Amino acid sequence: MDEGEKRNLYRRIVASVPEDMLLGRMRVYGYWPTGVPIPADPADEVAQRKEIEREIAKLQSAHSTAKDPDKALAEERKRRWDESKKRRAENKKKREAENKQRREAWDIYRKKTVVHAGEGVSSGLQDVLSDTDALVARGLPVMHCAADVAVMLGLPLPTLRWLTFHRRATALVHYHRFDIPKKTGGRRLISAPKATLKKAQQVVLDNILSRLPTEPEAHGFVAQHSIVTNAACHAGKAVVINVDLKDFFPSIGFRRVRGLFQRLGYSGQVATMLGLLCTEPPRIKAELDGKVFHVALGERVLPQGACTSPAITNTICRRLDRRLVGLASKHGFTYSRYADDLTFSGNVPKKAGRLLRSVRAILENEGFAENGKKTRVMRQSRRQEVTGLTVNDKPRVSREQRRELRAILHNAAKSGLESQNREGRSNFASYLRGRVAYLSMVEPERAALLKATLERALAKR
Repeated sequence: MDEGEKRNLYRRIVASVPEDMLLGRMRVYGYWPTGVPIPADPADEVAQRKEIEREIAKLQSAHSTAKDPDKALAEERKRRWDESKKRRAENKKKREAENKQRREAWDIYRKKTVVHAGEGVSSGLQDVLSDTDALVARGLPVMHCAADVAVMLGLPLPTLRWLTFHRRATALVHYHRFDIPKKTGGRRLISAPKATLKKAQQVVLDNILSRLPTEPEAHGFVAQHSIVTNAACHAGKAVVINVDLKDFFPSIGFRRVRGLFQRLGYSGQVATMLGLLCTEPPRIKAELDGKVFHVALGERVLPQGACTSPAITNTICRRLDRRLVGLASKHGFTYSRYADDLTFSGNVPKKAGRLLRSVRAILENEGFAENGKKTRVMRQSRRQEVTGLTVNDKPRVSREQRRELRAILHNAAKSGLESQNREGRSNFASYLRGRVAYLSMVEPERAALLKATLERALAKR
C-alpha cells in the first residue's frame, strides 16, 4: 500500500470513529497525554458556526412549503398530473396532425401510382426507374411508372388498375371463355378479352411487342411469314419430324412475362402492369349464396385468344429457337417453328432418333414439354405434312381438301349455296370465300378455276 492509499484509509477511519473512542486509542498508543482533555474550539469559530446555523434555519423556514406534508404531496401530485395531461393532449394533437398529413400525402401518392396489384403479383411495384438508354436503343416507348403505361394506353389510371388487379375470386372477369373443337380431337379453351382489355392489349402489341426481333425460324404470327413459308423449307426432304409443345401458352406464366419486359429495360412497376395486362389465370365458376364467382385455379398465364400471346411467345422462345437450329444444323437437319409446332427435316433418316432425344432435353431445359402423342416422324413413302400442308415435293393443300372444295363449289353453282350448307353455317358464302383464299395463298395456279366457280355460285343467290 503506497502513502496515498494510507492517507485515504486514515481519513476514512478518523471520519467514521467517534472522537471519545479515537482519543482513547490515541492515549493507549501514546499519541495523546493521559488526563489532558481535548482543547475547546476557538471562540470566533464557535460564533461563526452558530451564525451559519441560524442562517440555514432562516432559509429553511422561508422556503419550506411542507408545513402540511400530506397536503403538499397531494398538491405536487396534482401539479404533475395536470402537466402530464397537458403534455399528452399536446402530443396527441401533434400526432393527429402528423397522421392527417401522412394520410393526405398517401392519398395523393396512391392517385398517381399503383401500390398494390393483388396477392402474389405486387413485388417490384416500388421500382419506378426504367433503363431509358436500353428502351431508346430498341425503339420502345419510355415508361417509368403505371401512370406512364396508362398514358400510352389512353386510359385513366383507375381503369388500368381495374384491368390489371389480380383477384383469386371475382364476380367480374375481363375475358369471354368458350371452347372450340380441335382438329385432332378434344376441345380447345379460348379466352377472348373483352373490349376495353382487347384495345389495351392491341396498343401493347403495336407499340412494344411488334417491335421486338424474332428468330428467322419463327413463322407463326410474324410479318412476311405464314404456314406456307414454314412448310416450304421442309419440302422434298427424306424425313420430316413434327414435335408439338404441350400446353404452350399455359406453360408461360406471369413471372416469365414480367421478366421479359424487365429485360427490355422497363422498371418493375411498368413490367408488372404489362405482365398483368397480358396474362390471366385459368378459372372455374363457383356459386356462393346465389352469386357466381370466377375462381382462379393457379398462376396467371398467357391466355389463348389474346393478341399479345403469340408475340410474347416468339420473343420468349428466341433462345429455344437458337438452340434448336444449332442442334438441327449439327445433325444436318432444317428447323422451323410455327407457334407450338416444331418441325425438323433432313435427308438422313437414321439420325432422327438421336435428334429427338436432344430436342427433348433442350425443351425441358427451356421450361417446355413435348406432347408425345402428336410427335410424328414422316418419311417420303407416306404423306409428309407441315402445319396442315403436304410437303412431299412442295407445299400443297391435301388432295382430299381440294376435291371436297371443288365438289361443293360445283354443286353450289348448279343448285345454289344453301343446297351445300349441310352444317348450317350462318355465313356460308364467307366460309367458302375463306377456303378459296386459303387455296389461293398456297396454290394460286389451282385456285383460279375455283374462284370462277365460286363467283357463279354466288351469282345464283
